[in-house]
Amino acid sequence: MVVVLVGAPLIAIVACLGLAVDLCSEASAAELKQIETDKCQDAVMDYIQGKMDYLATSRPTAVNLFNALAELKVAVENAKDEKDPCQKMVNAVMTYAEFMLERDAQDCKNIGKYGADQILKGSNDSNKKVTVMTICNTGSLATSTFGTALGVVRAIHERGMLERVVALETRPYNQGSRLTAYEIVHDKLPGGTLICDSMAAAMMRTQKVDAVVVGADRVCANGDTGNKIGTYNLSVVAAAHGVPVYVASPFTTLDVNLSSGDDMVIEERPANELLTTARAPENIAVWNPAFDVTPAKYISGIITEKGVIQQTADGKLDVAAFVKEHSN
Repeated sequence: MVVVLVGAPLIAIVACLGLAVDLCSEASAAELKQIETDKCQDAVMDYIQGKMDYLATSRPTAVNLFNALAELKVAVENAKDEKDPCQKMVNAVMTYAEFMLERDAQDCKNIGKYGADQILKGSNDSNKKVTVMTICNTGSLATSTFGTALGVVRAIHERGMLERVVALETRPYNQGSRLTAYEIVHDKLPGGTLICDSMAAAMMRTQKVDAVVVGADRVCANGDTGNKIGTYNLSVVAAAHGVPVYVASPFTTLDVNLSSGDDMVIEERPANELLTTARAPENIAVWNPAFDVTPAKYISGIITEKGVIQQTADGKLDVAAFVKEHSN
């Protein structure tokens, strides 16, 4: 069975939960038992590290996964115990996986709060309901619960201030039409509307759109943001129509080790994903990047669970300074 995940937070959570389940399986238990017989903590660590290294190969663009695995490694190393190295270290994986699940749920709630504050504050009329546009899936199907960008939409709705939510189809894999539209209908969000990616400009020109809010797989030190392919297009269209664009991003998605989006590794997907959904001839050449990079100049602010990174007077986003200020 192949499971396809969307959402950087969920990818990291499922990776850690999956590792915990794997380490409790009969196969892993047998291997760990042999290692334990040798009474070698380093061998146990190497065994677990090998599985983490394998998980790290799954998604190069989403930084949450790498941050989670780095935190997990520290937790496992801190659990070393000469008396019972295997069980203590396996328990550390299980404990950390459960912690990640709980932390993400609270982080999403806080992102929703800060995002709702920001978007409603930016409205010309504080008593007027707002229309929000989004792309890809950033809801409870992409996180532990509530969501990041869609969590912001939910938070606005909880305050009774959501007039309409517009979801882009998100070609070619249709995360918007398959997942976000489902969540909108399930939650009965006001004015739920689905449009093709190419319709965003026409809607902004002819109908009211107050803000665009999107998710992120990685945010660089200068604010350049990697997200699902089509986000860059949407940000340019929004800039042309004076519509602010906000990125809803967990703190763990901020990657100050990358100075700009030029350094970001972009995952490319198999050609048949585009050929099949586009009903195209099989012998046509295909370029199918899964993500694109939105330059910081098109982003009005980055919403995290620790607050909003605002544009400076010269229109820049100092992510590095924000991370330094809010890191434990």
